[in-house]
Amino acid sequence: MGAEHAWLLAAIPAGAFVVLALFGRYLARGGDWLGIAAIATSFALFFPVLADFLSEGDGLGPFTAAVEWTRIGDFSFPMGIFVDPITIVMLAVITTVAFMVNIFSVGYMKGEPRYWWFFAVLQLFAASMILLVLADNLLLLYIAWELVGLCSFLLIGFYWEKRSAVEAAKKAFVTTRIGDVGLLIGIILLWREAGTFNIQEILRLAEEGHFGHTYLLVAMLFIFIGAMGKSAQVPFHVWLPDAMEGPTPVSALIHAATMVVAGVYLVNRMLPAFEVVDETLLVITVVGLVTAILTGFMAFAQTDIKKVLAYSTVGQLGFMFVAAGAGAPEASMFHLMTHAFFKALLFLAAGSVIIGTHHHQDMNELGGLWKRMPITGTTFLIGSLALAGVPPLAGFWSKDEILVVLDKQWGPWAVSLLGFAAILTAFYTTRLFIRTFLGQPRDPHIAEHTTETPPVMTGPLLFLALLSVVSGLVVFHEVGTALGFPGGFGEFVFLPSHGPHGYEFDAAFAGASVVLALLGIFTSGWLYWGGRLDRSTRLAEWQPRLYDMLVNKFYFDELYQAAIDYGILGFSYVVSWFDRYVVNDTGVDGSAQVTGYAGFILKHLQSGRLPHYAMSLALGVVVLAVAGLVMRG
Repeated sequence: MGAEHAWLLAAIPAGAFVVLALFGRYLARGGDWLGIAAIATSFALFFPVLADFLSEGDGLGPFTAAVEWTRIGDFSFPMGIFVDPITIVMLAVITTVAFMVNIFSVGYMKGEPRYWWFFAVLQLFAASMILLVLADNLLLLYIAWELVGLCSFLLIGFYWEKRSAVEAAKKAFVTTRIGDVGLLIGIILLWREAGTFNIQEILRLAEEGHFGHTYLLVAMLFIFIGAMGKSAQVPFHVWLPDAMEGPTPVSALIHAATMVVAGVYLVNRMLPAFEVVDETLLVITVVGLVTAILTGFMAFAQTDIKKVLAYSTVGQLGFMFVAAGAGAPEASMFHLMTHAFFKALLFLAAGSVIIGTHHHQDMNELGGLWKRMPITGTTFLIGSLALAGVPPLAGFWSKDEILVVLDKQWGPWAVSLLGFAAILTAFYTTRLFIRTFLGQPRDPHIAEHTTETPPVMTGPLLFLALLSVVSGLVVFHEVGTALGFPGGFGEFVFLPSHGPHGYEFDAAFAGASVVLALLGIFTSGWLYWGGRLDRSTRLAEWQPRLYDMLVNKFYFDELYQAAIDYGILGFSYVVSWFDRYVVNDTGVDGSAQVTGYAGFILKHLQSGRLPHYAMSLALGVVVLAVAGLVMRG
C-alpha cells in the first residue's frame, strides 16, 4: 500500500458508519467492535502510508491522486487527495486519538441508550476529518468541513433528552455556521479569480501575483473567519465550553484531533497565500493572542473540570494561531500534535473521574481522588504538566518553539503577551489538578464510592501519557532521523519558501519558558494547596466585580443574547412588519383589491340600454372634438 492509497484511511471508517447506522442496533454489543476495528485498521494503515511517503525521494512528497468528478464544457473538475508532511502529521494525530477514544468509549458509554449510534457517528467523525486533511481542493475540503460540523452537532446533542444538550448542539451548529459562511465566500472568491478549486494551484497563483492585492486580502480574511469559527477563536469561542454537554469521549475527539484543529490546519495549509497579503498574518497573531489571554482568565473561575479543559483548548488553539501568524507552520503544527496527545489524555482522564465518581465533575464536590484513582491521577498529572509546559514533557518543547518564532517575527511585545498567557495556563491547570486529586475529599460520600476505572479506560490513558512524555522529542534532528524522517519536526514540516528549520536550543527562551510555567504552578499551589480556599476567596472578595466578570466569562453570552433580543429580533420585527403590511397587504392583496374596485366601478358602464350607449358615443365625439380644437389652437 502506497501514499496514493491514503484515501482508504477515510473510506474504512466511513463504511463502518454506514453499516453501524443501518444495522448497529442488531449487532452484538451494538457493533462497538466494528467501530474499533475500522479505526484500528486506519491507524494500522497509516504506517505503510508513512513508510511509502518517507521512502520516496527526500521524504517530503507530495503525493497526489485524483479522478475526474465532473466536466462542464471545457471545465473539468477533479476530486483527489494530496499527501505532504502537514497531511502526514494530521493523519497521525487523527488516527491515534480516534483509536484511543473508541477504545475508551467502550467503558465510558457502557449501558448508555443509543450505544450503537454513538459508535456509528464516531466513525463518520473520524472519516470526515481524515477526508478534510486529504482533500486536494477547497470544494472537497468544504464538504468534509461541513460533515465534521454535522458530526459535532449529533454528538454534542447525543443526550437529546436533556434541554441543555439540545441547546449546546444548536449553539455549536449556529456559531460555527457563521464562520462557515465566511469560508464559503472566501472559497468562491478564490475560485472566481483562479478558475480552479485546487489548493496547490491557488497557492501557486497567489505567490506569482495572479490575484490583486486587495482581492486576495479580502478572500483570505474570509478564509480565516471560517478557521476562527471552527477553532473557536474569540469572538466565536462561546460554543466550545457548552459543547461539554456531549459525552466526554466526544469532547476528547473534538478538542484534540477533529473539529477544533480543522481551523488551525486550514490556516497552515493556506499559509503561503496568507503570506502574500501579510496584513493577514498580524490579524491571525492578534486574534490568537487575545484568545489565549481571555480564555486563560475565563478558566480561572470555572469549577466544572471539563469546562476548564474546554477553555484550555481554546487558549492553546490561540497559541497555534500565533505560531501560524508568525509564518511558522512547523511550530504551529508541532504544538497541534503535542497538544492533541496531552489534551486527549486530560479529557479522557476527566471522563475516567466522571465514571469513577459516578458522574460527578464539579471540583467543589471532588478532592483527594489520587489515592482512590492512582492511574487516572498519575496520568492526569502528566497531562497537566505537559499542558503547563514543564520540561521534558511534550508541551514544553512546542511552546518553546512558538515563543522563539514569535520573537523573530513580531518582537518582545508579542512574546510578553503570550508569556503571560502561558502563566495563566499553568495556573488554572495546577488549580484543576489540586482541587480534583489532592487534599481532603470535599464530599466524603462521593470519595467513599470512588473506584479506579477498568483497563479498557485506563489503557488509553497510559498510552496517551506516554505520548505526552516522548512526542516532543521529535523536534530533535537525531530523534527524527532515527525514526526515518529527514530530520527533526521543523526539517519535515516547513514552507518551501522558508526551507527546513532545524531545532536550535535557546537557553534564554527555554529558561524563561520554565520560569513562566513554575510561576503559574507555584502561585496556584500557594492559593489552593491542601484544599484551602480562604486565600482565593479573599481574592475574589477583594475584587467582586472582576470575579463576577470571570464567572460570567466576560459576559460574552449575555452580550450575544442582548444583540439577538434587541438587534436581530428587533430587525426581524421590522422585516416582518414590512412583509405583512407592505409586501403582503399592499403589494399582493392591495393589487387584488385595486383590480376588484376597478371592476366594481367599470361594471356601471355596462347597463345594457341603447340610449345610454348612444349618449356615451355622443359625449365621446364631443370630447374628441374639443381636444382636437385645443391641440390646433
